Amino acid sequence: MKPTVISADVLFEDHRSKLKWQWVAGLGASERRFDEVAVREARSGADLVGYLNYIHPYRVQILGPREVAYLTNSTPEDCARRIARIVTLEPPVLVLADGQTAPDALLSMCERAQIPMFSTDQSSAFVIDVLRAYLSKHFADRTTMHGVFMDILGMGVLITGESGLGKSELGLELISRGNGLVADDAVDLYRINQTTLEARCPDLLQNLLEVRGIGLLDIRAIFGETAVRRKMRLKLIVHLVRRETLERDYERLPSEPLTQDVLGIPVRKVVIQVMAGRNIAVLVEAAVRNTILQMRGIDTYQEFIDRQRRAMD
Repeated sequence: MKPTVISADVLFEDHRSKLKWQWVAGLGASERRFDEVAVREARSGADLVGYLNYIHPYRVQILGPREVAYLTNSTPEDCARRIARIVTLEPPVLVLADGQTAPDALLSMCERAQIPMFSTDQSSAFVIDVLRAYLSKHFADRTTMHGVFMDILGMGVLITGESGLGKSELGLELISRGNGLVADDAVDLYRINQTTLEARCPDLLQNLLEVRGIGLLDIRAIFGETAVRRKMRLKLIVHLVRRETLERDYERLPSEPLTQDVLGIPVRKVVIQVMAGRNIAVLVEAAVRNTILQMRGIDTYQEFIDRQRRAMD
């Protein structure tokens, strides 16, 4: 999917309260955006923020005391050349941090070149941390998957499966057992770094769970604030199947843990057969507990193989 468009005015408004910044120049360039080529080539959104002394084009450029000194402490000709150089970097935004005062020549340049410039008393390091985290999320690779995303025993779990197997009903039972809902039906997944996937709920579906025969349920209103989550990291996929699918496509005791590729990241996966009389909620919680053990290095299947080998010696 195409990355979310971030313009200067969106960036400013989203951080007005946290960074307490002012818009000091280039107000007419409120629609200025990140260069699309730079966004595609960046390894992550964090690559789109940096100090002025690291000369990379298309970045949000942060100007602290050292950067302002670099622009002002030289001959008039050198200062003018250094400020003019900023235009060639085509930054979407300049940020004056640490309570620095912008040189008049820099203000004039921003107005002429229509480059937005914000000013804040917050430290350069803090501004960079905040903006890198923000841009990493917004420019991350992302996709939408069908299923129910839950916080089960503290682990982010995506429940998928064949149509009509009761994924939402299972989600409702898990919620009644003290687990939390992140999203039902459509789950937005973001790759926030090389090994981590984060799941969020589309705004339209926030707090809602659809159960056949009942309709839409507001989980937050019914079960309280602790029954919903804003976001969770994906650690496990639980896939529900019918008996014939399980027998046809999967081993009863797989010798290696199953995984599913999501945005280039392998995610642990378990497959559970759905049939009358089975308590699927208990089985899902057991699968989560077993996955936690595996992540801690405890492999029950391998221990069984070792035990069987010793018995045969």
